[in-house]
Amino acid sequence: MVIIGVAAAPVIFLLFWFYHKDKFDKEPLSMLFLAFLGGCLSILPAILMEGLWHYFGYTQEGGNLYLAFYAFIVVGFSEEISKYFFVRRIIKKSYVDEPYDGILYSVTVSLGFAFIENIFYVYQNGTGVGIMRAFTAVPAHATFAAVMGYYLAKAKFNGHYTFNTLLAIAGAVILHGSYDYFLFLKNIPLIQMGAIVSLIIGIWITRKAIKIHNESSSFKGQ
Repeated sequence: MVIIGVAAAPVIFLLFWFYHKDKFDKEPLSMLFLAFLGGCLSILPAILMEGLWHYFGYTQEGGNLYLAFYAFIVVGFSEEISKYFFVRRIIKKSYVDEPYDGILYSVTVSLGFAFIENIFYVYQNGTGVGIMRAFTAVPAHATFAAVMGYYLAKAKFNGHYTFNTLLAIAGAVILHGSYDYFLFLKNIPLIQMGAIVSLIIGIWITRKAIKIHNESSSFKGQ
């Protein structure tokens, strides 16, 4: 129970924070719960894809370029594309009726993923790691998702579907890969500050995306 509590605490906090930011026509909790369950399930294809990469010999061992490939493609792309397939099915639904909904559902799916991932990390490494991840990895997953949701909402409400969908996936993968790349540079502790910088940039982008889509949602509701 302690493991689940430590893993769940930052996820619950962020879910309520993003839900509170939905200023207009709040989403049904039942739909958000289903999105969260979808996020929990999205970890399965990610594990499968990362396992295939490992099977073909792609691991964290190697030089900086190899490590970048591992961070951006093996981990970042595998995890974000897994979340994307669950998010896109939700955003196509008719109850997603304002731009901010794209961010909210995308973040909810991503936090479902982060919750299951968190359980594994806390179980394997202890509560100290869980507490650290509450201020780093879990918010990072939310920022990756906010960028994805921002562009997927633009694809639905503003057109240019293919272009905005590619931006949604690329934006999430770039943020995710940047964050992981610096963390993987274990031999240079100071450069891990790059992961924090990546997280800060992600948070800044998230706040801008929320502001833009909430303003669009307000206009749509008038």
